[in-house]
Amino acid sequence: MAVSPVERRTAGVVDRCYAGSDPARLRAEVLPRLRRLVPTDAVFFATVDPASLLFTSAVTEDPLAGETARFLENEFGRADVNKFADLARSADPVATLDRATRGERAASPRYREIMAPLGLGDELRVALRLGGCCWGVLCLHREQADSGFGDEDLAVLRAVAPHLAEGIRRSVALGFAGSTSAPPRAAAPGVLVLDAGSVLLSASEEARDWLARLDSADFPAGELLPIAVSAVAARLARLEQGPVDRVPPPSVRVRDRFGEWWSVHATRLTGPPWPQTAVIVEPAPPQQRSTLLLSAYGLSPAQNRVATLVLRGCSTREISAELCISANTVQEHLTAVFDRLGVRSRRELVALALAGAGGKRPARPGADRRAWP
Repeated sequence: MAVSPVERRTAGVVDRCYAGSDPARLRAEVLPRLRRLVPTDAVFFATVDPASLLFTSAVTEDPLAGETARFLENEFGRADVNKFADLARSADPVATLDRATRGERAASPRYREIMAPLGLGDELRVALRLGGCCWGVLCLHREQADSGFGDEDLAVLRAVAPHLAEGIRRSVALGFAGSTSAPPRAAAPGVLVLDAGSVLLSASEEARDWLARLDSADFPAGELLPIAVSAVAARLARLEQGPVDRVPPPSVRVRDRFGEWWSVHATRLTGPPWPQTAVIVEPAPPQQRSTLLLSAYGLSPAQNRVATLVLRGCSTREISAELCISANTVQEHLTAVFDRLGVRSRRELVALALAGAGGKRPARPGADRRAWP
């Protein structure tokens, strides 16, 4: 099969996406190679929770460092072009500021209020999605100039985006398969209290313990709080502007450097002297862990439905009745699930979902990229 010019140009970037790296190392290995193909002056590269599309870790480069709060306020609280959530649902997940505004950059509040004062011009945004799930986002900036990103730049990003998504997804699966022994964690949830500008006012001992368990990649450059905390606070502020009452609090799942998963969600505190935001941190409940696990291993819709019911404790007969399929079909799907996740029984599947014990490691470099998953 003939290889296209774009595929030849991007081969080095694509290969690094299948190296089984964690997100921080993936970014470190991919970005220099990508820059040689698409010259860029500043980068924002984040992983996201596929359920909420909230950021879980990020790298920000100067002059973006220190501007995280303003970008988050724009991303979740303002009408603007090329929002990451919109790109994640779009037929084309790659877009530039110049094309979205038809060359009128000042039509974008993000450009007027943040980018232009920083000396930045065109912006190329990408939602890193695969199989219906978005696993990360990438934003490339160029310094102020009349011309911005061109057709060749967009072609490169369209070619590498699904492979970057695959690399992030594999790193999440590795987080389940390769969990390490962790020091004891606090039994009670942790609480961080933020002011209206998302500045930390106070934190419980449990929350400070959680912050110490995170990797440095979870903190954007120049920021004292992990981006997951800032993201749930910004999303909460946006939800409170809408007309819908009793919406679920924004939540995101975050893995610490010991391989344990945490749920981070925000709620509003009222009373004198001013409204504040409480961000609650606690071990991710089984249902949140299991849905992320099944997404990370790329199960088919049918396999996902069967595995979900197994994790709920359903028997083969109950699954057969619930899904209106034969018991043999249930077993076929379950066998495929076991093989995909590298477990041998329902008990091991439950253990992997609940405690990250065992599990199949993704294919290493040189293996068939399509084999897993």
